[in-house]
Amino acid sequence: MNLGILASHEGTNLQVILDACNQKTINASVSVVISNNSASRALKRARESNVLGLHMSTKTHFNEEKLDIAITEIMKSNQVNLILLAGYMKKIGPLLLNQYKNRIINSHPSLHPLYSGQGMFGDLVHQAVIENKEEFSGITLHLVDHDYDHGPKIAQKTVKVLPTDNIISLKKRIQFVEHQFWIETLQKISQKEIDLDDVGIEEESFQV
Repeated sequence: MNLGILASHEGTNLQVILDACNQKTINASVSVVISNNSASRALKRARESNVLGLHMSTKTHFNEEKLDIAITEIMKSNQVNLILLAGYMKKIGPLLLNQYKNRIINSHPSLHPLYSGQGMFGDLVHQAVIENKEEFSGITLHLVDHDYDHGPKIAQKTVKVLPTDNIISLKKRIQFVEHQFWIETLQKISQKEIDLDDVGIEEESFQV
């Protein structure tokens, strides 16, 4: 698999994926990393790993349409065949969605569709889970479509919400699961155990 990764901030998921590729844990390589944030740690991580890292946003391109075209061309020119959103905070353009139908994967830190959609990301998700006294939260990997956090679920893992949890503690445990879960799922995709053109939901319990 030739991976293209979109990231916005720290790039911790990106680093896990880069490491797994380098260690041959997954049969894949990262061809390009694109960030809408020129100061993102993700770009630094890419360049430290000798991977093409590009800042692309409406600051580098005239409007959203031109940006969508440019990102699509970069992915195609680098022979990317699977795109991963690793903490990417921007909506994906229609050209990229059409060019990579069923080949763009996002991770969301909840049991999708709970606490999903526009405006629900990061600490806001964990805060809502705790305020609503949910017994479980988790991580969902899903295909990307034209709406926020809306595409078909690929796989999902649960994390028990502890009575003592706050936003920080819940976030740390979910991130721990998320890092492992990306690699497990990418392994299954590369080994044809998961068919992205025919995804349903594979639920597993994973409590830490």
